[in-house]
Amino acid sequence: MGVILITGGNKGLGRETARRLLALGHTVHIGARDAGRGRAAAEELGSGFVQLDVTDDASVAAAAAELTRGEGRLDVLINNAGVFEGVVGPEELTAGQAEAVYAVNVFGVVRVTHAFLPLLRAADSPAIVNVSSGLGSFGVVNDPARSEGAHAVPLYASSKAAVGMLTVQYAKGLPDIRVNAVDPGFTATDLNANSGPQSLEEGTDAIVRMATAAGGPTGTFSDRSGPLPW
Repeated sequence: MGVILITGGNKGLGRETARRLLALGHTVHIGARDAGRGRAAAEELGSGFVQLDVTDDASVAAAAAELTRGEGRLDVLINNAGVFEGVVGPEELTAGQAEAVYAVNVFGVVRVTHAFLPLLRAADSPAIVNVSSGLGSFGVVNDPARSEGAHAVPLYASSKAAVGMLTVQYAKGLPDIRVNAVDPGFTATDLNANSGPQSLEEGTDAIVRMATAAGGPTGTFSDRSGPLPW
């Protein structure tokens, strides 16, 4: 069984992923920016907790140091923390809005991955799972049969496209670590006012599958049904 860290793990997809991985017998730590909510969620789940704000260098470094002392290794890092700014169209989009979203969705992935690389390399078969979105896929948003192409959401979509390219480049540059991206699909969470048609269990299928795919692929993008185009 592995040691797993989930960023943004106190609610939504992160919390459900933690619940499922704990049920499989893994040691799970959830990271959350809000210490009170994070500890409360961890107590209810029976998981570990680390205070972790993906936008803050000191917070991430402290979380890495805490897990180093407590576990000594990290088998799977799940970069789940993310924000959605709402439906902001191209005419309304500002640089300030972009900086705020990219700080979490893109720079947060880089910051956390960098900080936890030593712990990942202490594991026998380490893996990183980046939670992305079909909205970040050029192939998906340009497919007339897919709902993702119905609206223009340049900020969120471009941030998740950046996560896709980070995934590919990390997979190429870190051959000793499996690095994959997954699309949960349109799942009912706080990010969409619980309007998604999928349940949390359905939304975490791809995350759990890739987190537990020992000896599996690297540099891929998939959802619960299978491979997706970049």
